[in-house]
Amino acid sequence: MPSPTFSEQIIYQPAKAPEEPGTAYAGFKPSSIMLPKGHQRTSECRALPIDLIWDRDVMLPMRDGVRIAADIFRPANATAPLPALMAWSPYGKTGAGNSSPSEDFGPYLNLSGVISLDIIPHRAGVPKSQLSGYEKWEAPDPAEWCRRGYAVVNVDARGVFDSEGDIRWLGTGEGQDGFDAVEAVAGLPWCSGRVALVGNSWLAMAQWFIAAERPPHLTCIAPLEGATDFYRETLCRGGVPFTPFWDMLRSCLSGRNRVEDPVAMVARYPTWNSYWADKRARLEQITIPAYILASYSTMIHTEGSFRGFTDLASSQKWLTVHATQEWYDLYSQERIEDLALFLGRYLKDEENGWESTPRVRAAILPFNKPALTNVPYSAWPPTETVYQTLYLHAGGLLSAHPDHRPGSSIVYPADIAGTQSGNDPGELEFVYTFTAPRALLGHSKAVLYMSAPDHNDLDVFVQLRKADMHGTILEHLNIPLDALQLASIDNVEQINPLKYLGPTGILRASHRQLDPSLSEAFRPVCAHDKEDKIPPGQVVRLEIALWPAGIAFEPGESLILRIGGHPQVLPEFSTLSGKWTTLNRGSHVVYCGGEYQSHLCLPFLDNQAS
Repeated sequence: MPSPTFSEQIIYQPAKAPEEPGTAYAGFKPSSIMLPKGHQRTSECRALPIDLIWDRDVMLPMRDGVRIAADIFRPANATAPLPALMAWSPYGKTGAGNSSPSEDFGPYLNLSGVISLDIIPHRAGVPKSQLSGYEKWEAPDPAEWCRRGYAVVNVDARGVFDSEGDIRWLGTGEGQDGFDAVEAVAGLPWCSGRVALVGNSWLAMAQWFIAAERPPHLTCIAPLEGATDFYRETLCRGGVPFTPFWDMLRSCLSGRNRVEDPVAMVARYPTWNSYWADKRARLEQITIPAYILASYSTMIHTEGSFRGFTDLASSQKWLTVHATQEWYDLYSQERIEDLALFLGRYLKDEENGWESTPRVRAAILPFNKPALTNVPYSAWPPTETVYQTLYLHAGGLLSAHPDHRPGSSIVYPADIAGTQSGNDPGELEFVYTFTAPRALLGHSKAVLYMSAPDHNDLDVFVQLRKADMHGTILEHLNIPLDALQLASIDNVEQINPLKYLGPTGILRASHRQLDPSLSEAFRPVCAHDKEDKIPPGQVVRLEIALWPAGIAFEPGESLILRIGGHPQVLPEFSTLSGKWTTLNRGSHVVYCGGEYQSHLCLPFLDNQAS
């Protein structure tokens, strides 16, 4: 099948040359290197537990004649063919890295020339001594997995460093490249013919597209937190362009040619078209076993990870929702041992009891107590939940009973710029206090009746927060304090990798039309195929999906709905705070009574009245 063509003209930017300062480029050096047991890449890194062979800059052929580069690690003393764990991304493979962004993005992004844990405060709780330094960013560590009898294949996607061509941004084209790479690796002399895809973030997102192409030798996948619809879930969630992070990321990518520019594309093509449709993974095409990981804390991957599980056609799929942060979790011993059972079953035919693992294992976060983890369920959303409606009252309350006063409403200043600090001004709050223990688990939605007296559109941001019995707003710490080597949560920086505030929803009112073929009662999905502006002052009904969450409440604790005109999620890096802009002007009105009953639909694990 040829690569896709679009009626839309794809916009490219020059990629940063590999030799430019800050790339940590180590040169193109095809070779086979022996790394002896006990070898350390640096004095701070983990020593290799076995002898490894590092096949460097192996060129893999694509169907159009382009060649892409891979580094391959394999145990030197293997006596039988090896299954391969492939990590695919545009971030640079072993011996190279990506250039750090411009100085405009601040100090954390310039600590190192390579995208690695060094750019994250406290290395996200993963010390250098835990890893060999030969791992690709967000990928399995060869020191860990080669000793378990696997080869680790780190691929530079098309256009990255010395891989030929232009850098693609997900989609069918990248899926086809992945197909060709899987098949090329499966045919190498050392390979058993079984290949798995493994990794976080882009490494997970690419898996959806590669697996949908059905390479014959792709045996299983392990997407460890990855969006499935680039437009709806990340770049333009709710129709509101989220450009600072993606512009930063695009500016990081190194290669000898060009890089696709999705930020320029959303500026030129703000509504759904064939280009954006190509970046929605065809999950119904994936039938192989899948180990799917999710968390509530990521601002990018949460919704896609859950959709990946529900929409995947495979009958052999498992979802685990962990309580921490994706990089910390990736290298945790718990994740390694669990993933090893899955990979051993399908890549090595081990009879290890994996199939008895519950299909869904969820985390439930109390915020002020240790999280409940690996709570088993047979499905997602859990069939044990029952939806409850809570109505907004103009006095700032959430109630199980509607506000029957006609015309009841409340106003907030929508054009106040937020700092994404977790406590910005200009937000409405509606509070519901529990009288019995409850647990919210699943997808929530807000149905809001709103108007904008001063403008013909609204960017609306909603969030659920938890307060303790004293009214203190709580935050969930994504990484244990001892791993961060900090004494108190108050010492932890207000950034998304380190703290989680609660599930969020976003909607631009002109994008409010739903896609009936994708929407479910608990999860509205917008079509985004047109902009339907609203006359100033006209009341409009908005269905806003909030991302999945698991939150435990005790008697006296409260659920708080916040509504505002600016983003409420913490930034990925502190220097991105406040860079996410909106189109809001003036004030917005939320209607709470009479015919305009704004309300929340919430999934609780029981239907007990509180």
